[in-house]
Amino acid sequence: MSADDLVAPDSAKLADGAASWKSAYVHIPFCRRRCPYCDFAVVTADEGATPDVIDHYVTAVLAEIAMEPNGFGQLDAVNFGGGTPSALAPGHLASILDRLADGWGLSPKAEISIEANPEDIDASTAGALVAVGFTRLSLGVQSFDAAVLASLGRVHDADEAAAAVAAARGASFASVSIDLIFGTPGESLRSWKDTVDQAMAAEPDHLSAYALTVERGTGLSRAILAGAPGPDPDDLADKYEYLDAAVAGAGLTRYEVSNFATPGHPCRYNLSTWAQGEYLGFGLGAHDHRGGVRRRNVRRLDVYLERVGRGESPESGREVLGGWAVEQERVMLGLRRAAGVVAGSAGAALLRSTDGERLMAAGVLAARDDRLIVTRPLLTDAAARAVVGLPPPAEWG
Repeated sequence: MSADDLVAPDSAKLADGAASWKSAYVHIPFCRRRCPYCDFAVVTADEGATPDVIDHYVTAVLAEIAMEPNGFGQLDAVNFGGGTPSALAPGHLASILDRLADGWGLSPKAEISIEANPEDIDASTAGALVAVGFTRLSLGVQSFDAAVLASLGRVHDADEAAAAVAAARGASFASVSIDLIFGTPGESLRSWKDTVDQAMAAEPDHLSAYALTVERGTGLSRAILAGAPGPDPDDLADKYEYLDAAVAGAGLTRYEVSNFATPGHPCRYNLSTWAQGEYLGFGLGAHDHRGGVRRRNVRRLDVYLERVGRGESPESGREVLGGWAVEQERVMLGLRRAAGVVAGSAGAALLRSTDGERLMAAGVLAARDDRLIVTRPLLTDAAARAVVGLPPPAEWG
């Protein structure tokens, strides 16, 4: 067991040190169907995700990676997200991972993550993913309740989810994570408790649990506009409180609002992004952050393929970061972590502000040594909004 395995997931040293890590994100947009709550860049079989198109896409991602100069530095974390990365054959995934490793190299402690749907993971596939270099598997279980899964548009069932976790364990991934969603209309508190309990019974190394959000343009948002019920804030709060207690009782530590882990198993890619670490982004709709610039790729598959095929960047826009905005973002992202964030200029300004004083008086925000910490994670967004509204102090010009 290494020293890193003994570090608490909510360690301030770990949280702050992640700022120096370099990462890469690869977006795999293909899905069997479009879930009603999803607003990510995805392409379904009905929308043209044929085997030939998938092959073409992998070739394009390899070409996009090859366009980048190699001065970024060794990668400490790589994350394949989607969409459904497990929709690609292990050989395709290996070719992309090999290209990243050839271009920048992987640090000795690099974590290589992939998101997967439970129905895609059996012993053979799990073993193949480990064999090509993946060390972390994040399973999109979402719920163990059949009715909730149907409402979310998922095609797996509880038995498949449990079998996928077992297959991942058998394949010896270094970290196995379960992803859940709570607050689906029609999901009872009893149903959510059962889901959390079943997830904990599977003994994952990591758990991510997100409140259902309503994004514009999704099937869920259209249904709500037409009169269907949406997520209820009081219900979300009750479910989060049960989650927090149950997960702690199972030995996982909350290290971010929605993420819990055992020692040695927090997600390195996520830790880096919350610490404003730099990351490369490849694929449809991918974002990246380096050199004080945030970039985003086009979201239309045909445009992405055409541009990369012509040897052009698929970038669709960028935001140059600097000055006070960077400092505000540092504190906003850092407040999501259980370890909090070094206060700095934005933290000091927050404490002097009316909103900051109100949050302190309400026990939402605490100042400990040189750090600011949100002590009531359900109200993290309120603290973030207070940071957004801060004017720059005189010394920032």
